[in-house]
Amino acid sequence: MVNSKVYTDRRRHLKEKVERGIILILGNNESPVNYPDNTYHFRQDSTFLYFFGIDYPGLAGVIDIDNDREIIFGDDVSIESIIWMGPQRSMADRAAEVGITETMPFGKLSDYIEEAANAGRKIHFTPPYRGDNMMLLSDLTGFHHNEVKGKSSVELIKACVDLRSVKEPWEIEELEKHMIVAYEMHTTAMKMAQPGNTEQQVTGILEGISMSGGGMVSFPIICSVHGETLHNHYHGNTLKKGDLLLVDAGSESPKHYATDHTRTSPVGGEFTQRQKEIYQIVVDANNTSREATKPGVPYRDAHLVAAKVIASGLKDLGLMKGNVDEAVAAGAHALFFPHGLGHMLGLDVHDMEDYDQIYVGYDDEIRPSDQFGLAYLRLGRRLQPNFVITNEPGIYFIPALIDKWRSEKHLEQFINYDKVETYKDFGGIRLEDDILVTETGCRILGERAPIDIGDVEQMVKSGKTE
Repeated sequence: MVNSKVYTDRRRHLKEKVERGIILILGNNESPVNYPDNTYHFRQDSTFLYFFGIDYPGLAGVIDIDNDREIIFGDDVSIESIIWMGPQRSMADRAAEVGITETMPFGKLSDYIEEAANAGRKIHFTPPYRGDNMMLLSDLTGFHHNEVKGKSSVELIKACVDLRSVKEPWEIEELEKHMIVAYEMHTTAMKMAQPGNTEQQVTGILEGISMSGGGMVSFPIICSVHGETLHNHYHGNTLKKGDLLLVDAGSESPKHYATDHTRTSPVGGEFTQRQKEIYQIVVDANNTSREATKPGVPYRDAHLVAAKVIASGLKDLGLMKGNVDEAVAAGAHALFFPHGLGHMLGLDVHDMEDYDQIYVGYDDEIRPSDQFGLAYLRLGRRLQPNFVITNEPGIYFIPALIDKWRSEKHLEQFINYDKVETYKDFGGIRLEDDILVTETGCRILGERAPIDIGDVEQMVKSGKTE
């Protein structure tokens, strides 16, 4: 159990960053699958977890800056609920565990917010992402539900991002411990990369490993022999020799901290020569961009390092041509690497992006690009010690994108379209690690899943059965 001082300190720091008014942080409710009593696995709101730490539905937290009050609004369970759920701790006991002495029934929240609003006090809240909380905020504030997101507090958003971006030692320890589960997930996927297995079989086993290790998957698993589709959640294919199986999967720790890794394995255990050539470029991009990842360095620069490694490697294979620096500046590499190098990681797999990615990945100094590919970079700002981020370069051959660019003769001075045409059946490769920015550089969290060609082939072959 996390010490209550963690939460009292976080709330104190938040109050120091928000000048006046009321900070309202809504927890999540149960979410029905197909009728009210059949619910999805409960997942608490990450902002609520960060500042109030109570992993239970139907709650709201208020930090009243002007009156120096901190209140949990929530209801004690009825005898009917106890019959189905067993004995439950009181709201007062739950609140005390996170350093709060004042609780009120949830129905009193409306009165509290109304009184503050009538007094002309600012109500700070972050953008809602669930419909029920959006409607509740509409009721509480009087804003139309279509206006609620736009009325969220930029001051509060920036304060939350400042605090949550820099991970505390116990958060890093929690992440580090859970990397054992991530390692097991990905080495198991490698061992299962055998002809005759299905994507769904692999996916099901990985979800079970995550649950057995402490929590649900941190996002729907991407497990596909069509890795050229970046977020491919179709799992209906049967693996066959010669396929590349791309697995992008993560797990939530018992305290809801996310892992996020990707590995690409040769089905049957041997890369073809063509696969080895492309795969090695992605390995080199991963390693080189990690070496460029240091405090004070904009992550946009590390992304461009990876882009240049990819462009240079593809030029050596005859798929690109011309000056590498000019090609990357023009965005020609994005035909093959159309996404960003990485993103923040923490309580969310894309940490804090419910606040709006513009506040998480960028700042007044570094703004997003509108260039294709670079525009998808979620994290561009300067890195700080104890940021936890992903490093995930890739190379993909996307037939529809290739056809579009070729028909437009787009950047043809840098792309050998005749050669690229012969790779349209290739698929895609992505290799992703979770890394911690340190005082002097960075390091990979946990034991690194096999990534070098020989190690990956050996791991896949170890899963063969006679």
